[in-house]
Amino acid sequence: MLPRPDLEFAARTDTGMVRSHNEDAIHASPEHAFAVLADGMGGYNAGEVASAMAVDAVRLRLQAGLPSLSERRRDAQVLQLLNASIHEANKAILAAAEADADCRGMGTTIVAAVFDEDRLTLAHVGDSRAYRLRGEALVQITKDHSLVQEQIDAGLVDPASAAYALHRNLVTRAVGVDPEMEVELHAHSVQAGDIYLLCSDGLSDMLDIDGMGRILREHRASLEAACEALVAEANAKGGHDNISVILIRVQTLASQPGGVLSRMLRWIG
Repeated sequence: MLPRPDLEFAARTDTGMVRSHNEDAIHASPEHAFAVLADGMGGYNAGEVASAMAVDAVRLRLQAGLPSLSERRRDAQVLQLLNASIHEANKAILAAAEADADCRGMGTTIVAAVFDEDRLTLAHVGDSRAYRLRGEALVQITKDHSLVQEQIDAGLVDPASAAYALHRNLVTRAVGVDPEMEVELHAHSVQAGDIYLLCSDGLSDMLDIDGMGRILREHRASLEAACEALVAEANAKGGHDNISVILIRVQTLASQPGGVLSRMLRWIG
């Protein structure tokens, strides 16, 4: 197994102030350097079934697959593994919905992050998000699969007013809804000191990016305290949905055995 960056994790999920139960599911794996978060939807507890199934499917596939990746074309292998894990979750949820009438129509958003050497590979479906705090600047590094985002892209909605748009929580892509589901995948270079935030829309609907950035900067020294503060602030603003947060800090980067030549060889098939 190649060296991975030294990471610090913290996570919190909360029912919020309005919902009677929590349909979010989260998992953070310091051992395997990944995290996954899902926000379920569907009637009568089916949302929590879908989110739990998705997180379990991705968790098990990554735990089994990441240690066995080879050095050659490793970047592409991580992308393929993440993509396959979410497609497995999609098939499993579709099959469960077909077998159980109480689960018909269930689905879930998902965002998953895998850290490997000096890279972060992100996969997402729906409107659960990932952000990066680098220095003082917090930026969103995923793009929602939602009706509002499509309207923003078409110039029909001003991004500044998107939080108040009608049907702002209507997603255009979800896990467990369509057999032809597409996973969005991107790789990012990471730096020591980066803090990455994965969250459900129960956080991003309550706090804008300035509010999240302020809390992360104020509590930079303690990820646990930052998780608590983010959830508390979302609840203070109404807590209209379940709230889930995973924070990952890059402490130090992994060494690069073999230098540039080795890195080039990993891209050669």
